[in-house]
Amino acid sequence: MKTAIIALFLAALASPALGSGSHTGGHSDTMAVGEPGAKAQATQTIRVAMKETDDGRMIFTPDHFNVRQGQTIVFSIRNAGKLDHEFVLDQEDKVMEHKAVMEKFPDMEHDDPNAIRLSAGTSGEIIWKFTNDGTFKIACLVPGHYDAGMHGDVTVSRK
Repeated sequence: MKTAIIALFLAALASPALGSGSHTGGHSDTMAVGEPGAKAQATQTIRVAMKETDDGRMIFTPDHFNVRQGQTIVFSIRNAGKLDHEFVLDQEDKVMEHKAVMEKFPDMEHDDPNAIRLSAGTSGEIIWKFTNDGTFKIACLVPGHYDAGMHGDVTVSRK
């Protein structure tokens, strides 16, 4: 009984902290999609715009990328929209897990090398080395944005 009360107390303390805190430490530096890269090693820059359309869709332009295993890419990302948007790069199952957490805690901030949140009119970049082949996702996980079409694929071919 004493253990249950302590567990409930700790859970009550943790919930607000998770809801308003940052999302750090959730990923190791090495992930299935790859790892943070060094800009000096980049072999390509891909420019990506994030925005809303007049018909209510939310999009990445472009929304599909083809890269090679071992390649380091600079994603130069610009929020050309009027709302905050995110660019998150990960495995599809991890994206969907993260999406569910974001729906519960929409103000959660990120400090992950595979994600960036930009306010309207701002730019940033992610430098990423693709260490594994496969198909991975890009997504905006601000609640409602993924469902409005803001996601795409990165296809990584073997060397």
